[in-house]
Amino acid sequence: MDWKAERSKRYGLLDTIRGITLLSMILYHGAWDMVYLYGRRWGWYAGTGAYLWQQSICWTFIFLSGFCWFLGRKPLRRGLFVFGGGLLVTAATLAVMPENRVVFGVLTLIGSCMLLMVPLQRVFSPAEPRVGFGVSLLLFAVTRNVNRGWLGFEGLRLLRLPRELYANLFTAYLGFPPEGFFSTDYFSLFPWLFLFLAGGFAYGMARGKGMFDRGFLRCEIKPFAFLGRHSLPIYLLHQPILYIVGRVCAGMGWL
Repeated sequence: MDWKAERSKRYGLLDTIRGITLLSMILYHGAWDMVYLYGRRWGWYAGTGAYLWQQSICWTFIFLSGFCWFLGRKPLRRGLFVFGGGLLVTAATLAVMPENRVVFGVLTLIGSCMLLMVPLQRVFSPAEPRVGFGVSLLLFAVTRNVNRGWLGFEGLRLLRLPRELYANLFTAYLGFPPEGFFSTDYFSLFPWLFLFLAGGFAYGMARGKGMFDRGFLRCEIKPFAFLGRHSLPIYLLHQPILYIVGRVCAGMGWL
């Protein structure tokens, strides 16, 4: 199977989903600013509903990024560009608000996964996508809690991992943060690489079923599709804009 056959084409439905998720993320980050920067006592924001909201955003972004990896051209350049965007976010937050720094955020993760896919793509063509999809989701579930020192998913703890794994910044990048490590947006390579890979295998499943020959993938909701097609610059700009707007509103006594 030629997994790359659809490269250079755009699919409005995928852009629309990405745009809706991007808007959801902007709203979530706006709520974060209200709680943590401007002291709003929103108890719901610390509850299960807000956690599921946040998880729906990151799961969709990472899975969709894996799915769309095969649709883009020049994967090495794209991966370096996204990874560089992650470094820019880290540098900016360390310079402007180090108490709310972002270290190994979602852009660093997605850029890393995109770069790793350059050598890993060789295993996709001969792979059975349904098997790869199932194995990737299983590995994601089993490693979901590695940041907390355990194998397991959410409240399920299967096996405590050795503390020696949690040593330094490099192990934090992999998924094993040392004591005292802090980031307001932390997405390590494990477990999230497996969700990215699941998206890649989902692409193979969709291609095998001929979904790219059907017109519904071209359907789009134009405002959301526009956001989705420009997701990286919007992501890089949205938080500074939210921060500036918030400061102006606070200075005028509106917050």
